[in-house]
Amino acid sequence: MLTNRELRQKLRAGTPSIGTWLQIPSPEIAEILARTGYEWAAADAEHGAFTRAVLPDMFRALERWGTLPFVRVAAAKPELIKYAVDSGAAGLIFPMIESRAQLDEAVNSSLYPGGEEFSGGRRGVGFCRANAYGMDFDAHLDPRAGFSRELVLVAQIEHINAVAALDGIFSHPRLDAYMVGPYDLSASMGLTARFDEPEFIKTLERIEAKAVQYGVSRGYHVVRPDEPLLRDKVRAGYTFLAYGMDSLFLQTGGKLPAL
Repeated sequence: MLTNRELRQKLRAGTPSIGTWLQIPSPEIAEILARTGYEWAAADAEHGAFTRAVLPDMFRALERWGTLPFVRVAAAKPELIKYAVDSGAAGLIFPMIESRAQLDEAVNSSLYPGGEEFSGGRRGVGFCRANAYGMDFDAHLDPRAGFSRELVLVAQIEHINAVAALDGIFSHPRLDAYMVGPYDLSASMGLTARFDEPEFIKTLERIEAKAVQYGVSRGYHVVRPDEPLLRDKVRAGYTFLAYGMDSLFLQTGGKLPAL
């Protein structure tokens, strides 16, 4: 199983990592998708139907087959981040990041105080599933290489307001990647789902250029399964890519054929 530390190293090396998206709180669906080879899968706590109680079972299903469990939290708020990381998330995706202050709060809430790489964390310390209910407590909090220190942290850029704040966002020392949310970003520009519009393409290029300037891994959610688009993004240098989601895989794969 790829570790979150190894995934962070892959991203820093510019090696693509492909994950997927989960909206349905079904450990069985998570287990099936884990068997197909995705390196990580994000439980969508913003638009999906996930509660705190169901996350451990989802995580166990993914971990069983070597897929890292991620959570896209409902909002970049300390109380929502806490239940994701205490449940054992290996990575967090923060939605609607529009400022450095927002990202600071999210990162600080995700990490324990006193780490060697980043010491500004304010995560509360306690027994939880992530540290085996205290059985792995010391290793979990190790300031050099504990599991919690290696959380993969991703900021979603999905509002036009964020574009003016990219210098502050992308210069954060603990940001591993960004991910464009194409539907929200285009909607904030009055161009919902019009991804071929020159203005939308130009905005993506501005985000890409800033990411290259700051050495941040580029990410994108290819929402509707589209293999050519996924390949195009990899060729363009994107390395943190979510492909499809459970609900759309069911819609497309389970569609009744015409007779």
